[in-house]
Amino acid sequence: MRFKVGLLHIAVIAGSLLASSMAQAATLNLVGFGDSLMAGYQLPPGDGFPEKLQAALKAKGEDVAITNAGVSGDTSTGGLARIDWSVPDGTNGVILELGANDALRGIPPEETEKNLDAMIIRLKERGIPVLLAGMMAPPNMGADYAARFNPIYEKLAQKHQVPLYAFFLDGVVMDASLKLEDGMHPNSKGVDVMVQKMEPAVTNFIRTISTVKK
Repeated sequence: MRFKVGLLHIAVIAGSLLASSMAQAATLNLVGFGDSLMAGYQLPPGDGFPEKLQAALKAKGEDVAITNAGVSGDTSTGGLARIDWSVPDGTNGVILELGANDALRGIPPEETEKNLDAMIIRLKERGIPVLLAGMMAPPNMGADYAARFNPIYEKLAQKHQVPLYAFFLDGVVMDASLKLEDGMHPNSKGVDVMVQKMEPAVTNFIRTISTVKK
């Protein structure tokens, strides 16, 4: 009798471990890879874009974990230098957001495009899907610079057949009440707007990843 109870106990433990393992396997692990806009510059802990996006998705029943791999001040060159170690093995998808600092510093758009292209290639070589978040050049850079910079995201999305969210700061950039005093970075309310606007695109991205995993 004790032997049977022992076997039953082992079976219950094994079943629990299997269920736990399956639950962990079902969780989609995303990485928000970008600059200060992703990192949550000067915002309280938990108010960054990846954290608030994760909370919004979980509230809608999505089993997802989003790691914040944003680095304030990062350019596309810096991103390329750290893409391999900042995106760990086991990552199921990356939200790639870089280029704002390139534009602010007047870096040639061709260089930005080349770096973003290389990052997408590296991630795809590792079997990691990419959702590309676009950026727009600030008006003070002039029309010529904007004409060269702004189209690079759509070009790369088409080239690599990856989903594109056209403008990461959509809904925030023209509203001073949604930005910090520097006039560039979103405040906590601004992040809420960004999450609300981008959530459908991320949900669609998650659906494609879930289909591949099955």
